[in-house]
Amino acid sequence: MADEEQTKKITKAPKDKTDYFFVDEAGDPTFFNRFGKNIVGTEGCSKILLLGFIKTEEPDTLRKEILELNNEVANDPYYSDIPSLQKTKICFHAKDDIPEIREKVYRKIASLNFKAEFFIARKLEKVFIGRHMGKENLFYDDLIAKLFENKLHKADKSTIYFATRGNKTRQKPLEDAIEKATLTFEKKWGIKINGQIKVLPQSPVGEPCLQIVDYMNWAVQRAFTKGEQRFYKLVEDKISYLVDIYDFDKYPKNYYSRKNPFDITKISPL
Repeated sequence: MADEEQTKKITKAPKDKTDYFFVDEAGDPTFFNRFGKNIVGTEGCSKILLLGFIKTEEPDTLRKEILELNNEVANDPYYSDIPSLQKTKICFHAKDDIPEIREKVYRKIASLNFKAEFFIARKLEKVFIGRHMGKENLFYDDLIAKLFENKLHKADKSTIYFATRGNKTRQKPLEDAIEKATLTFEKKWGIKINGQIKVLPQSPVGEPCLQIVDYMNWAVQRAFTKGEQRFYKLVEDKISYLVDIYDFDKYPKNYYSRKNPFDITKISPL
């Protein structure tokens, strides 16, 4: 019965609407230093690579709310002598913002209308070599493909904003990863995705919604790497799906949703 219900959901015609996705990462895809030594978990090299998105049909509302909050913070004399305020004035960034501002942003985010999903990849050398041929870009793009595999059939238009770092956009590889996601979906369900899909690299400064996904990612990352779940708890009702993809000890309960809510007590130690 569950399979029949899922099939009915999948085979529904896409709605006449535009879904907007805003995508960012936390952690990094690095495994080895220049001497070929595995440095996962050492200073400057994360134990996980996390990719997440927020999805909304009303990005202008989210942009307006974030920009208004930023203006409020920037003009509050209470923060005027804090050195990091100069960065915060440019855009919110969870790692760099001071705790008082971080709390304001999380409480604002909790009031907004969007859904979030995440794929967390533990950095296992065996998987990296065997599945991704030891190539960081293949590791990253494989997660992107999984993140979007069952997401692009629900609307006749999908616009996907990726957060960029520096001047490197990687637009073509990202488009290829999205194409891989659509092909995997079509092969699985025998349904052609005919909707329009746009991939738009953008900076968090130029796209305020990317500041929201940065904060969402940070909450999930803190739960996994620090065992600190209070930020996650503030926004957990926004999160509809979270996959700890290489937590093989917990499979198949490493897929967290409304029916199996995520909690740090459920995961295997990193």
